Amino acid sequence: MPENNSQDSDRNDQLDIESGTRALVRPQDKTKTPSFYKVLILNDDFTPRDYVVHVLQKFFRKSEQEATHLMLQVHHKGQGVAGVFTCEIAETKAYQVNEYSKKHKYPLKCVVEAA
Repeated sequence: MPENNSQDSDRNDQLDIESGTRALVRPQDKTKTPSFYKVLILNDDFTPRDYVVHVLQKFFRKSEQEATHLMLQVHHKGQGVAGVFTCEIAETKAYQVNEYSKKHKYPLKCVVEAA
């Protein structure tokens, strides 16, 4: 068997000198927590309140009470957080709301912002 030197051996291998066998040591899994993003609904002067409530129920699964509360927050503060998601989901939801609103001829907008 060839001599074990540091250049030839894998760092995850351990050599048993007496028997000449190797045991593989699995590296610890390092999972990265995904980044999260807020989907914001922006206020405008033309979209009816009941339409905003409808959108919050349809795309963000809010109850009527939650949707109404959030709609009032958007109306009074200029924006509100519809939800917090991973990047792909947040972008998809914002896109869906923007396209749905455009189709129904309302200027309601959603934007994505880092949480």
